[in-house]
Order: sequence, then structure tokens, then C-alpha cells
Amino acid sequence: MRRFLIATFVCVCALLFAACDGEDPASPATASASPIAPLTPGSPVASPTPPALPILPPATSGPPTGECDQGWVTPEAGTPQFTDPLGIIRRTTGVKGPLVVVDMRRFIGPESPPSGQGYLLEVERWYIKLYARDDIAFQGRFLVEARRFGRGVSAVAPYDTEGFASPDWVGFQFDSATVARKSYPGLPGRWSGIPYDFVRGGAGLKIPGLPDEVLGCVAGT
Repeated sequence: MRRFLIATFVCVCALLFAACDGEDPASPATASASPIAPLTPGSPVASPTPPALPILPPATSGPPTGECDQGWVTPEAGTPQFTDPLGIIRRTTGVKGPLVVVDMRRFIGPESPPSGQGYLLEVERWYIKLYARDDIAFQGRFLVEARRFGRGVSAVAPYDTEGFASPDWVGFQFDSATVARKSYPGLPGRWSGIPYDFVRGGAGLKIPGLPDEVLGCVAGT
């Protein structure tokens, strides 16, 4: 069973997706083991450095391929397809102030694992690399997902990582016993739930966070 969210008064489904819109973040998961441990009070934390910016502007589109079924595109700034995922990140992390988008890709593909349910045949996804203009400590890479009945942040990775590799990408499994938000090394913001390796999945199921059909959509990021 993988992730999914139903945002009709209450988030209930056999597959639990990232975070109910406007609620505490809780990403889908099957894993019970944490790939990273939260920072504890008094833990030494490296001073944040200004986010590195690309020398050349990132590409704004990619063609359909065997690993990116429908291709990908950078939404036009100011459109809902550009601002909506940023709003989801804001609600999930609580970040304040302007967000500077370094790279954004929007792509569409199937659920992971594949599902015969009509409402899971196409999942809208965004890859976003950004930082907060007023707080350079908030810098990272995000995967945002939207289904017919819900949307949320599915995974987050440190800003200076590349591509879609383990163990960089971390999801957070909802757990009613761990609702307190915690900070994690290299990740922006504070997160609730149980962290797990989003790339490989967990709990012995080894279900990846992204299906093969869209892995190429984040290649070169």
C-alpha cells in the first residue's frame, strides 16, 4: 500500500499521502525505520551558507521519453500551476516571506505502485528547488504531489543534493504519536511524523516514491 490523501473533511484512505492541505505535514510511507535522526536540543548545527545558484538558467522543458511519459515543463511564474505548489510548501513547512524558485518542473504520471483506480491513473507532480529570501537557512528541494482528492509535500531533500538518489529524499509517515515538528540535518523547516527513505520505500516492500514512468522527469536536477 502506498500513499494517497482524501481531503474531504478528514484524511482517510488505505494509502496515506503527504499532508492534508493546511494541516500538520504527514507524508505517505510504508517504512518504519528512520534514515536520519532529528536534531536534539543543543546539537551543533553548521551555519547556513548562501544558496548556490546555477551559472546558466535551468532548462524550462523536457520532451516525452520512456522515463518521462508526458515530458515536463516549468510553469509560467504567477500562474496557478506555479503558485499552488509553493502555497502547499508554505502550509506544510510554515516558512514565511518570499520564496525564490531556482528550478521548477511540473510533470504527470501514474501512481507508485501502479493502480487501476481511475483517480490514481494520473498524479500531478512538481519538482521544486528554492530558498527563502529572508532566511537562507530555509533552502531545499521538494516534491509536491496532487491527486483528485488531495495534495501535499511528498518528500524533501537538502538543497545541495542532485537528482533523485537515496538517501537524499526523505518522506514523513503520519504517526499520531509523533505529531511534534522536529528539525533534521540538511532539511529546511520542521517536520512531524516518521522519516523514511522516499527513493527506496521501506518496511520490506521496497516500493519507490516515484514510478519508473517519471524518473526521467527529475533527471539532471
